[in-house]
Amino acid sequence: MKAIVTVMLKDGVLDPQGKAIGQALGTLGFTGVGDVRAGKVIVLELAETDPSQAKAAAEDMARKLLANTVIESFNVTVQPE
Repeated sequence: MKAIVTVMLKDGVLDPQGKAIGQALGTLGFTGVGDVRAGKVIVLELAETDPSQAKAAAEDMARKLLANTVIESFNVTVQPE
């Protein structure tokens, strides 16, 4: 089973990488782009077969290692294979 963990900076936390991406998009001629936020996606291949237990395990991993919960939020989705 796959668990997909999406980690983003919380609202109000400065995002220099997102700002740089936004500026670069403008330089390349892309118009109409508002605020840009950058994050990370982590795909976990889990042996767990129960979707709710797989999600709970991935959320625990995110809280303990994958996200800095002081400045980042995370979302977990589970995909059966």
